[in-house]
Amino acid sequence: MTTPLPLTDRDALTRHRRRAAAEPALFLHEDAAAELQERLLEVNRTFTDPALVTNFPDPWRAVLPGAKVVADDEVLSLDPGAHDLVVHALCLHWSNDIVGQMVQAARALRPDGLFIAVMFGGQTLTELRAALGEAEIAVTGGLSPRVLPMGEIRDLGALIQRAGLALPVADSVIRKVTYPDPLRLLTDLRAMGETNALTARPRHFTRRAVIGEALRHYAENFAEPDGRVRATFDMVWLTGWKPHESQQKPLRPGSAAHRLAEVLGTFELPAGDKAGR
Repeated sequence: MTTPLPLTDRDALTRHRRRAAAEPALFLHEDAAAELQERLLEVNRTFTDPALVTNFPDPWRAVLPGAKVVADDEVLSLDPGAHDLVVHALCLHWSNDIVGQMVQAARALRPDGLFIAVMFGGQTLTELRAALGEAEIAVTGGLSPRVLPMGEIRDLGALIQRAGLALPVADSVIRKVTYPDPLRLLTDLRAMGETNALTARPRHFTRRAVIGEALRHYAENFAEPDGRVRATFDMVWLTGWKPHESQQKPLRPGSAAHRLAEVLGTFELPAGDKAGR
């Protein structure tokens, strides 16, 4: 049996992030950090030993000053049971083992500790995917992997319990960003460290005709009324708690103290009976 190739080329991703660090575009990290702060306020708990998994820590440190910061390496540099909060900050979508990353984060939590992840989801860059796909088919007659495939919220939410976390919650926040032209979007993706790092990516320069056709398709099909073009970023949030005896638990089937009919103030018919009979 052959071992399947990993989805992400980690060496290429590291190069892209290092290049982006020279002059980064971190507005989506800043937006997500502000959202994180609001979500933590809703939890109404003081976290004293937080950890951040990120390669661009500055926006997140403003929300969690003093947090331990580690890179999203395949093996996270987190000690077991050392933290009451672990935040996986906008890099989980690049992982070759999302569940493995979450399991490691859960292991680093104390009982009743909180795990929060934000990552790009399946609707991210739908416009760019469409434009590149149409252009490549028109020019070359084929398709190449150019944009990272990202998980849908339903599938990602199911991973929380697989990682051994309780009280799972998954939700999505859609951000629409506009640019004067598609080239500016490509420039921003480069400055975010979010350019193509797929293992199966083409290893040659993209033909100029493909780029030109993609830019034309993008501008014609995804323009706003003011002439700018839009780009969608789907921010998926995943939340789970390290199990603890104090947490809420679902009731066992048949253990209800009252019938549903009593609560609703209506009549209960035996199984098989029809109303009005």
